[in-house]
Amino acid sequence: MLPLTSLTAFTIAAALLTVTPGLDTALVLRTGIVEGRGKAMLAAVGIGLGCLIWGLVAAAGLGALLAASQLAYDALRWVGAAYLLWLGLGMLLKPRGGLDLGEGQAATPGGAWLLRGLLTNLLNPKVGVFYVSFLPQFIPAGSNVFLGSILLTLIHVALGLMWFALLLLAGAPLTSRLRNPRIAAWLDRVTGGVLIAFGLKLALERR
Repeated sequence: MLPLTSLTAFTIAAALLTVTPGLDTALVLRTGIVEGRGKAMLAAVGIGLGCLIWGLVAAAGLGALLAASQLAYDALRWVGAAYLLWLGLGMLLKPRGGLDLGEGQAATPGGAWLLRGLLTNLLNPKVGVFYVSFLPQFIPAGSNVFLGSILLTLIHVALGLMWFALLLLAGAPLTSRLRNPRIAAWLDRVTGGVLIAFGLKLALERR
C-alpha cells in the first residue's frame, strides 16, 4: 500500500490533468452533443479502459526497470523528466485557444463509441509514455511498484469517469466555458507549470 501522502499528491495532480481539455474531453463532449449522454458515457468508459490497459503495460515495465539496476532507473528518470518538461513547456508557452468539438460528424452506432474511446487511447503511445514518466514519482522506494502503479492508474481512471459524467450532466454551460479561449489557455498554463515542477522533481531526485 502506498502512503497517504503519495496518494493525496497523485490525486491532486491527476485531477488537475484530468480537467485540462484535451482529445478525450473533446471526444466525450462531441459525442454528447451529437448523439446524447448514453453514447458519450460509452466513449468515456472506452477511454478509461484504454488508460487501464496502458497502466497495466506501464506497471509491468516499471516493475522490471526499477528493479533491474541503478542505470536503468536513472535512464528512465531522465527520459521521464525530459518528457514532462517538454510537455509542460509546450502547454505553458503555447496554450491552446479553446476546445474544438467538431460537431458536424455523422451518427455512429452506440457500441462503436466504446471502441472509439478505447482506440483513442490505445493508439496514442503518449498515454503509455506519460504513465511511465509520471507514476514513479508517487511510488516511494520499497513499495511494490506493480501494485502501486495499478492503484494510481485506477485512481486516474476513476477521476476521468467522474469528470466526464460531470461534463455531461452540466451540459452546455460548462462546455461553453471549456471552449472559451481564455479559460482553455489558463488551464493549459497551470497544467504546464505543474508538469514542469514534476519534471524538475524527477530530474533532481535520488533513489
